[in-house]
Amino acid sequence: MELVVKTSTTKFDSSVDLVVALGVNSKLADQNVRDSVMLPAGSGRDVRIAVFAEDEEAKQALAAGADIAGKEVFLQQLDKGVLDFDVLVAMPQLMATLSKYAKLLGPKGLMPNPKSGTVAKDVVRAVKEAKAGRVEYRVDDNGLVHLSIGKVSFGPGKLKDNFEAVFESIKNNKPASLKGTYIKSVHLSTTMGPGLRMAVPA
Repeated sequence: MELVVKTSTTKFDSSVDLVVALGVNSKLADQNVRDSVMLPAGSGRDVRIAVFAEDEEAKQALAAGADIAGKEVFLQQLDKGVLDFDVLVAMPQLMATLSKYAKLLGPKGLMPNPKSGTVAKDVVRAVKEAKAGRVEYRVDDNGLVHLSIGKVSFGPGKLKDNFEAVFESIKNNKPASLKGTYIKSVHLSTTMGPGLRMAVPA
């Protein structure tokens, strides 16, 4: 981790990015690795959170720190194609309404999902967790998981804590049907810095 921090050459506080290559076929439903994990040291990002909820829950979500919350007002924004948020939380009973916006939300990774903790009855808890550092990851078509694990300013200790939390989560999501090597390689890099290959933890 110290070497990763030292390779940062930017004047701003660079992100530290993790890329894990998995030996899965993401086109198979049971090998489409996806989950969310709490970063112990937080993400270092100011996350804008939208909550699709009924009136009372929307008020609670706003009080908990959500940036946008509601039902009709939120749908009007989606109808205009306005996506000025990073995370979307929705109540389970409203997911059917959201499904018609899947083509708008899906490609940007914003469609709520139970595995990512963004389909939630307790919207207050979901908002607080997202603000505190809950992040979602998923394997892409090339078998790679890309995720920011913090900022250079965190220092080696906090970055190590975040790395271990993410790695443990990925490891625990190994598909039961996979026969070959699951984790093929692990790389860390800072914004505009070189990619450093890490030893795959046992």
